[in-house]
Amino acid sequence: MRYVYGVTSALLLAGSALTLATGFPAGAQVAQNDRAAIEAVTPRAGAPTSFADLTQLLQPAVVNISTRQRVKVATANPFAGTPFGELFGGPGGQGAPGGGARTREAQSLGSGFIVSADGYIVTNNHVITAEGQGEVESITVTMTDGTDYPAKLVGKDAASDLAVLKITGTKPFPFVKFGDSRRARVGDWVIAIGNPFGLGGTVTQGIISAVYRNTGSGSAYDRYLQTDASINRGNSGGPMFDMRGNVIGINNAIFSPTGGSVGIGFAIPADTAAPIVDKLIKGVAIERGYLGVSIQPLSDDLAASLGLTKRRGEFVQAVVPGQGGAKAGLLPGDVVVTVDGKDVTPGQSLSFIIANTQPGTRVPIEIIRNGQRLTLNAVVGKRPSEEDLAKQSFDPEQKDDEDFGPGSDGKNRAGPSIQQALGFAVIPVTPQIARQLGVGEDTHGVVITEVDDSSDAASKGLQRGDIILSANYKPVTTRAELDQAVQTAKAENRQALLLRIQRRGQPPFYFPIRLR
Repeated sequence: MRYVYGVTSALLLAGSALTLATGFPAGAQVAQNDRAAIEAVTPRAGAPTSFADLTQLLQPAVVNISTRQRVKVATANPFAGTPFGELFGGPGGQGAPGGGARTREAQSLGSGFIVSADGYIVTNNHVITAEGQGEVESITVTMTDGTDYPAKLVGKDAASDLAVLKITGTKPFPFVKFGDSRRARVGDWVIAIGNPFGLGGTVTQGIISAVYRNTGSGSAYDRYLQTDASINRGNSGGPMFDMRGNVIGINNAIFSPTGGSVGIGFAIPADTAAPIVDKLIKGVAIERGYLGVSIQPLSDDLAASLGLTKRRGEFVQAVVPGQGGAKAGLLPGDVVVTVDGKDVTPGQSLSFIIANTQPGTRVPIEIIRNGQRLTLNAVVGKRPSEEDLAKQSFDPEQKDDEDFGPGSDGKNRAGPSIQQALGFAVIPVTPQIARQLGVGEDTHGVVITEVDDSSDAASKGLQRGDIILSANYKPVTTRAELDQAVQTAKAENRQALLLRIQRRGQPPFYFPIRLR
């Protein structure tokens, strides 16, 4: 189960030494029972007196999943730098300076559920994926009666965090089916069955707390059913049932400051999971749409800096050259409000809409640019693999302590006074400073020399060495021009100023900074 706190997430699997958390028709079915048995125990409207009968029919289809892994562990080489270094991992070694690498055995636990009588099982990808450079040697599925089966990996999809396994038996397996999560409503009863902390066959109950909740991760599938049913480490991959025995979600993550359940759990909606599972079973390649843009939600500060009154749409931070977005004319600083007639909202993000659009499709994109509404037409490309996307990732919070060195007179530079409205001080970028900052000597802007720790700029990660290229889309090359941008924003009753920042080794990035 993934652990989500703020905008960060970590994989958590119960009992793990690694410290890690459709094509199917609607309706539920247990192989050894008919539909009438399900209907007979289905709770009616209102609070059910008991979940026992429904649980008894569904629980046999829920399984525990364990993996055995070989994980590489870096070790120090005490003989590094001596004639004996080569005998103990070599100079520098593998995995750590002065050291080598060895492997150790590890285990992880999670949950899953059977979706066909012939033994296809759905779980989370992170349940059956090794940590780091480790390898999964075996996967074992344990039924509620304690019977173990070796499992074969049929297919997995990192983007949606889904995987399908296959087990083989001498008789049909009990199974359940996906329901229609689009009909789920806040307040509906749900039950979760899984393997928290290795305690197999654990049942918890609750309600749907929110539908299509966005956690802020920015991924194409950041769109969950939220529940207060207790979900903990090891519940990953287990089913969340409605009161008709349908799987309407796959338990995936929790929000917690402690690592334990605090009543905020997230499940992948069935309408997202079912088509992907169907393709994994059939061995069909999963292709997703891609525009080649880096985006972020339109926060209150961003809306204030742009003079917008509604938190509707998403802000374009960067555009990848040569991809569909760039070819259509999308620019950093644009606000995308609709795609193919669909509103861009927290529950229906740009990433989600595009990822679920067939590559090669031409779609109209409505944007706001400098206060003007425009419509562009883009041809959706094919989304690169998660590994390739990871190589393109960029962290605006990465810290860098830059030393500008002494000036031409041999004395240390005395920084100018801090700009009170923004909370930082700047000086013009010179060719010498540009070289020291690792950017082109023709870069024009002002560089931050000091940041007030109590300012909004500091809280958003601005730091000494960042170059401000523009303010509210106007180029800034002197402090006077930055001061003028502040005064103009205040005259227009804007509560924030939109700065475009250049940082070493990274593409320019926009930051909305609140004025004080």
